[in-house]
Amino acid sequence: MKRLLIAAAIALMPLTVAAQNTPKKQLPIEQTLLALEQRWVTASKASDGPAVGALLAETFTAIDSDGSMRTKAELVERTTKGKWTSTALTDMNVVMHGNTGIVTGVWTGVGTDGGGKAIDGRERWADTWIKAKDGKWLCVSSASAPLPAK
Repeated sequence: MKRLLIAAAIALMPLTVAAQNTPKKQLPIEQTLLALEQRWVTASKASDGPAVGALLAETFTAIDSDGSMRTKAELVERTTKGKWTSTALTDMNVVMHGNTGIVTGVWTGVGTDGGGKAIDGRERWADTWIKAKDGKWLCVSSASAPLPAK
């Protein structure tokens, strides 16, 4: 019996080593999408249009809080021109539908938007993310609506 236990332990040793060398599990999809939203707001505050563009599908469409619509190229340009002193995301929630995630939340910001307009406001927003064929998550649409000041 002792020999059997020793043989089993030796046989299982490679599995133990392999488990220790296995990369950490990926974040759940919801956490991944929330992290992408944080990356977006951080890049926006830094006026880093190309970083925001990397998160967006080529067919991306945005509906701004004033009702205007923007393409990916227009949003990237406006992000590059924007100057923000503060931006924050709160009240975020993710709802999954297969390989599609809807992320909602509240954005608060102070600064100047890409059109030169001074902003000190809050908006509720909804972003739709899809998982592309290469496994990368991309935002395909975004919509926002103004909220009253707190």
